[in-house]
Amino acid sequence: MRGGGMTGGDEVAQLDVDEFLLRFRERAEAVRARGIPPLEAEARRAFVAQAENDYLDYSLVGNAAWAVEDGYLVLRIELAD
Repeated sequence: MRGGGMTGGDEVAQLDVDEFLLRFRERAEAVRARGIPPLEAEARRAFVAQAENDYLDYSLVGNAAWAVEDGYLVLRIELAD
């Protein structure tokens, strides 16, 4: 696992993981529901590609199962259909 982020137990005790994951699910829905601004050609393609990546990222995290293991928040993301 990568280092960094929260180092003390107090932050984790205050983190509501279910609420955290709900925010990611809400972000995924917001990305899917937002319209495409009036962009031309390459800018439009780049916007759509970024929106697809954002949706994928947010939905994967938002639907992850979680556990606390050895003091780490572990998100498990199912990769099978």
